[in-house]
Amino acid sequence: MTLRQLSVSGRSLSIAAVLIGMVSLAIGAPAALNKRSLDRAKAAEAAQIGPANKASRLALVIGNGHYPDANAPLAQPINDARAMTAALRREGFDVDVVEDASRDDIIRAVDRLQARINPESVVLLFFGGYGVQAGRESYMIPVDAAIWKESDVRRQGVSVESVLGTMKQKGAHARIAVIDASRRNPYERRFRSFSHGLAPINAPDNALILSSATPGKVAEDSQGANSLLVTELLNNIGSKAAGAEALFTQTRIAVSRASNGEQVPSVSSSLLQDVHLAAEMAAENAGG
Repeated sequence: MTLRQLSVSGRSLSIAAVLIGMVSLAIGAPAALNKRSLDRAKAAEAAQIGPANKASRLALVIGNGHYPDANAPLAQPINDARAMTAALRREGFDVDVVEDASRDDIIRAVDRLQARINPESVVLLFFGGYGVQAGRESYMIPVDAAIWKESDVRRQGVSVESVLGTMKQKGAHARIAVIDASRRNPYERRFRSFSHGLAPINAPDNALILSSATPGKVAEDSQGANSLLVTELLNNIGSKAAGAEALFTQTRIAVSRASNGEQVPSVSSSLLQDVHLAAEMAAENAGG
């Protein structure tokens, strides 16, 4: 073999080595990118799973305004639901909000809420719209309800007590309900056993309930964009000085004064320890 042939062979080997290197880089780069993408996906998944194992603040907010049986839509419940959603999110609640909810909408929303509750959860339910008492229970009325007799309320409404019971079954640390539904409703003359307002909502273990009026009483809507109950509650919801029970009591007093005693909200509590709606105070208590 001549020196020229050896030189050509050497150059061929060098070119081949370069080509092999380029092919390896071409193959390796996507693999590295895929690995980095996989690592990022795993990190994101871990970030999503992590908070579920820690204390959580969950809320289901329902605002129903457009009832076919009513003479006119209710403007305030939709406004109230949006205002409550914004306020609760500012205070660190993960909020699921539903407007003009049918019965199926409410049931699905409760199921979503139930699936996310853990033993450290503080869970809040807000309902604005029409409420009706049947027997000894208070029912949230969906917009698609057709109510002509008391049994229709039980079949087509959604019991506040049943939702609180669901929270309890899932082991939520604390259960809170704000029920702004003590309005004079369009079904009141349809069955003789009807009672005005809502029934007393008894708080299950470690629960706190604020209703817009005394049991058996109705409250007239105010002239503002928001109901009187929600207006006064929003004025104080971020208070660092008061726990939820004190906050609800302050709201009760403020509503009574603003209405000259015509509307007196009801507060029912079985809390075993104080719960704060303000995010800063909740974090301090958790840290302590």
